[in-house]
This record gives sequence, C-alpha cells and structure tokens, in this order.
Amino acid sequence: MFQHNDQVKQVRESNPKGTRVELVSMSDPYTTLKAGDQGTVNFVDDAGTIFVNWDSGSTLGVVYGVDVIKHLRSC
Repeated sequence: MFQHNDQVKQVRESNPKGTRVELVSMSDPYTTLKAGDQGTVNFVDDAGTIFVNWDSGSTLGVVYGVDVIKHLRSC
C-alpha cells in the first residue's frame, strides 16, 4: 500500500529509529510474530512501512494502515 509523501513523513516522524514498540495486530498469516511481541524501530521506507528489529529475531515490517503497533518509549 503506497502512502502519500505527507503521510510517510508523519510516519517517519512518529517512529524514529530506536523507538520501542509492541505488536497489537498483524495481517500477515505467515508470520510467527504475535500480539505482545516487542521490538525496536530500525527505519521507515518510502511506502511508510515501519521496519522493526523484533526481539524474537524477526525483521518483518509493519504495514502502515494495516498492522497495528503501540509505542513503549521513544529513543
């Protein structure tokens, strides 16, 4: 899902590298991630996908507007 440049900018500003997050829900049926898993934001790409280094070792991205994370603390 491609986002408008202003939306991507807002997602980047809201999710700077180092922000700790917790997964609330994810639409990917093949992931082993589950609600409650935690990780650290690595970067946000040009489509607004938030790439997280999950504590479990996964690096799966969070799709803006589809998947849901909550912030635990900012960097």
